[in-house]
Amino acid sequence: MHGRSLPRIAFGIVALAAGFSLPAAAQDAAPVVVELYTSQGCNSCPPADTLLGELARQPGVIALGFHVDYWNYLGWHDPYSNKKFTYRQKEYAMALRQTGVYTPQMVVQGRRGEVGSDRRAVQQAIAEARKAKPGASVVLEKIEGSRLRAIVAAVNGAKGANVYLALFDRRHSTAIPRGENEGKTLTNYHVVREWKKLGQLEGEKAEFAITAAGEKGEKRSGAAVLVQHGKGGPILGAAVAYVD
Repeated sequence: MHGRSLPRIAFGIVALAAGFSLPAAAQDAAPVVVELYTSQGCNSCPPADTLLGELARQPGVIALGFHVDYWNYLGWHDPYSNKKFTYRQKEYAMALRQTGVYTPQMVVQGRRGEVGSDRRAVQQAIAEARKAKPGASVVLEKIEGSRLRAIVAAVNGAKGANVYLALFDRRHSTAIPRGENEGKTLTNYHVVREWKKLGQLEGEKAEFAITAAGEKGEKRSGAAVLVQHGKGGPILGAAVAYVD
């Protein structure tokens, strides 16, 4: 372990009309969000990347890979790294009262941070997160092509929470010519490429229109919408949809 922007996207935000009822899917058990903070320049990260790939196929889990940038000076610049992701991890470090940031780290439902390759600890954190009652319900519907609609409703104490969007690619394989992983071909899963705050849940319900593509039209594999208290606080609800 070691311690230490993005293209604009088209977004629209529309208030839900009074009396709008959520689809039945909103009543299903809320998924658990697992965020991996990783880097292609970190030689202890590949096992955690593999574990994230397994979690991405697990029902009821939204797996997201955030590549941090503080490894980039050690011989290899991770092409998926972003300062926004490092900043998000630092927010978690403060909220979880850690002494600093490190890779690989998995943050489960914004509530627990574990060593990303510690399978047992991560699974325990997921099981614990499943017991918590969701504070918000999120339905993410594919409309047409890369257009989606997110319907968010406050359930329990979610008013004022932040609503975020992560656009990700399902998988990338990269040959690493330099750095700690020199000579290896690394496979990363659910690689977050774009991260955006959509707004805040100011009322009981809100609707967000999303285009899951960058300003140059680059299409992403999937989108995840997260409702979260404050900076680095607990995740109250989430949903994921695939567009590829």
